[in-house]
Amino acid sequence: MSSYSLPALPPLATAAAAPGAPPPKLLERLRIHLRTRHYSIRTEEAYVDWARRFILFHDKRHPQDMGAAEVEAFLSHLAVDRQVSASTQNQAKAALLYLYKQVLQVDLPWLDEVVQAKRPRRLPVVLTPGEVRELLLHVQGTAGLIVQLMYGTGLRLLEALRLRVKDVEFARREIIVREGKGNKDRVTVLPENLIAPLQVQLQKARTLHEKDLEAGLGRVYLPHALAVKYPNADRAWAWQWVFPSPVRSLDPRPDARTGEQLERRHHVYPESVQRAVREAARVAGIAKPVTPHVLRHSFATHLLQAGYDIRTVQELLGHADVSTTMIYTHVLNKGGRGILSPLDAL
Repeated sequence: MSSYSLPALPPLATAAAAPGAPPPKLLERLRIHLRTRHYSIRTEEAYVDWARRFILFHDKRHPQDMGAAEVEAFLSHLAVDRQVSASTQNQAKAALLYLYKQVLQVDLPWLDEVVQAKRPRRLPVVLTPGEVRELLLHVQGTAGLIVQLMYGTGLRLLEALRLRVKDVEFARREIIVREGKGNKDRVTVLPENLIAPLQVQLQKARTLHEKDLEAGLGRVYLPHALAVKYPNADRAWAWQWVFPSPVRSLDPRPDARTGEQLERRHHVYPESVQRAVREAARVAGIAKPVTPHVLRHSFATHLLQAGYDIRTVQELLGHADVSTTMIYTHVLNKGGRGILSPLDAL
């Protein structure tokens, strides 16, 4: 399995630059602002990339010399010429609004003239129980355990990969999801069939952690506030990843206490799981677009089919609104909305 290697990001300029040193450039200022507010690396990369694209689209003009009209033109270009999805356009819009409001201290008026990308209403891809069994048979090793965990708990891929040892409650048969989508915590079920495999996985992870400690390492990434408040927590077993990478790599985020870049062991890289699922679906002959997230759809659907209350499923999935969970009820109708075709009545 591929190891998780964080993308190489440039070192940040310090807020207190050396006397006479030039001030950081705009994209670097944006990056500094995002990191000081503890945004994730994925968000940081995305926002900086959208700011760069915006500048290049307008022939490298400085955003300070542009405004709402140029932002509207860029966002409309994404929808009309690039035909991006609504979620992609919204991400670009959020990045530019953040750049102007937080970094440049400029409030943009309402962007009423933006051509909005259409958000298509699509039903989720759901596997049958038989297809899930076939898929699981063809995913081996750590990826196989992660895939089983996703189907058995309804976790998103990154939620599964970011599980820490302390979040697995064997006695209560539950898993605690910390800072899930929307920065919310929730509790989901721990399948009995996964208790023994997870205990084996934790033993493997502990062996790696002990080797790292012997090498003078073993400091896992913690959010800044925790890393400062509890200086030794990053070496504690309870905070380690359930699915650590088999190799260590340099963390592009500076240490919260020293400001240095540290060699750490991160969690398994998500693309390795995505590749394993795609290959397993191909070998199993499943004629559907299968991604790890399909297992979350299947978890919700199969619970509803088993008669569980939709509010219970909503809580397990962590949906803010039950209307989001309602999309899975389409499978409760046998055939096309429960209708008997006239052809079958002949």
